[in-house]
Amino acid sequence: MDQAAVMKSLDSLEAKLRAMSTKADEEQKAYGKVSEDTKTALENIGNQQREFADRLTQIEQKGVQFNDGKKADESWGEQFVKSAQYSEFAGGRLAKMRVELKNTLTGSDTNVAPARMPGIVGGAVQPLTLESFLPSVPTTSNAIEFTKENAFTNNAAEAAEGASKAESAITFTLVNMPVSTVAHWIKISRQLASDNVALAAYVNARMVYGVNRKVETQLVSGDGTTPNISGILDAGNFTAHGIADAALGTTLKKLVLIRKMIAASKVAGYPVDAILLNPSDWADIEIDLFTTAAGHTLYSVTDAGQARLFGVPVIESVGMTVDQVAVGAFGQAYMIHNREGVTVEMSDSDSDNFTKNLITIRAERRLALATERPSAVRIGDLTPA
Repeated sequence: MDQAAVMKSLDSLEAKLRAMSTKADEEQKAYGKVSEDTKTALENIGNQQREFADRLTQIEQKGVQFNDGKKADESWGEQFVKSAQYSEFAGGRLAKMRVELKNTLTGSDTNVAPARMPGIVGGAVQPLTLESFLPSVPTTSNAIEFTKENAFTNNAAEAAEGASKAESAITFTLVNMPVSTVAHWIKISRQLASDNVALAAYVNARMVYGVNRKVETQLVSGDGTTPNISGILDAGNFTAHGIADAALGTTLKKLVLIRKMIAASKVAGYPVDAILLNPSDWADIEIDLFTTAAGHTLYSVTDAGQARLFGVPVIESVGMTVDQVAVGAFGQAYMIHNREGVTVEMSDSDSDNFTKNLITIRAERRLALATERPSAVRIGDLTPA
């Protein structure tokens, strides 16, 4: 049976249903109840309508894909027999009934469901790579305290037999670093949380990303003033590279600068494990590498997606200041202390949420960055004066 035949049968059943409903109403008025024959007839019509409605749904589903599970609009008769009021009436528990039917033939809604694509089109997501290069440990305190070597005077020297030996000196500094909190919140309707689980989950994931995105920025450029993290670029957390433009020659100056910084770090006893750059600066360097003859010999092929320069991994972070470069042993210089990982909480008891049917979603993370060896990382202008 094709769609036209099914629709014709449904129209016929709707006419019968209206007639039987009128008869049931008359019996109720005349005798105070509906006869068993009329009830049986109404039930039979309802069963037939459900059968034809299922057939119609199967026919329509064969011609519609990617509709996100949205069913075609129900006819008046189908709505009527599926209503709770009709079930009560047919069972003899109601003497009179009223069902509000949706207009499926006219109005802003049409009988053809829009093609709803699955999933959610998300916004921009910046890769967060810096944390993978920094060691981290858990903490249960709201502050981190550690003793750091301040200065080491190495006077070790050869000594003749019986002569006095040289004396060296080490001074220490006690450092206290508070744990910082990075958090934000958003409100959504309870209906959204209940009716669109996928969208609610996306909102939660986006909130987590927002926290971690801000954490990366703070790890690089936090100025240390409460409640900010004291980041890599904060004064005292690094050693200035101290290289002037005059020492860079005339070509590929940025590359020469970075190579000299790598050498200086190694001489100081810190094997370099990363180069930190803003993405726009790394793009300029790559252009120099593959557009000049000299650059071709320096260019390193990416290793499993990780860009390298002079064999050293390159970290691209939007948190890094443009025209700044950091080179050194990041794993020795810095330590992340995680007080709490990213936590997501939902509540309907915030402010007037309960009366407005709203839910507040809050995501937050608590951590501190301890700079243990500022001499292990060298930072400065990528184009020095």
